[in-house]
Amino acid sequence: MKNADASDSPVSPLDAHLGFWMRFVSNQVSAEFARAVEARGVSVSEWVALRTLYDAPESSHAALVAALGMTKGAVSKVVSRLQDKGLVTRAAHDADARAQVLALTRAGRALVPALARAADANDQRFFGHLPARQRRELMALLQALVRQHQLVQVPVA
Repeated sequence: MKNADASDSPVSPLDAHLGFWMRFVSNQVSAEFARAVEARGVSVSEWVALRTLYDAPESSHAALVAALGMTKGAVSKVVSRLQDKGLVTRAAHDADARAQVLALTRAGRALVPALARAADANDQRFFGHLPARQRRELMALLQALVRQHQLVQVPVA
């Protein structure tokens, strides 16, 4: 008996979709990078926070929330873990007792370049076989998709 909801048109295979291939590659790239940073004692979300704080000598909790696109509670947990690991300091703001000033410790500042090299090596492993022109084109296409769909949350998981 024919299903009433089924149509006569063929069902496209999974691998006929760009999303399938993007997810396929992304999962592999992300998993490999997660293993690399976890070997250094941090999670991917902690790496993103560290890299964000690396560019600002001092940052506020609110600025980190905005940069990471995570909830205040989620960022607070990430910062607490980094603080427990001795990679970040958290202090009350001089002018606003409710605000916090976040900064990398010496150990945190020293760890970021090593983690960045791991990110570079991961990119090289997965995309290094592509000519530079194709890598730039792929980056531009992905960035165009981000702009088109107004994606703002930084990938941290």
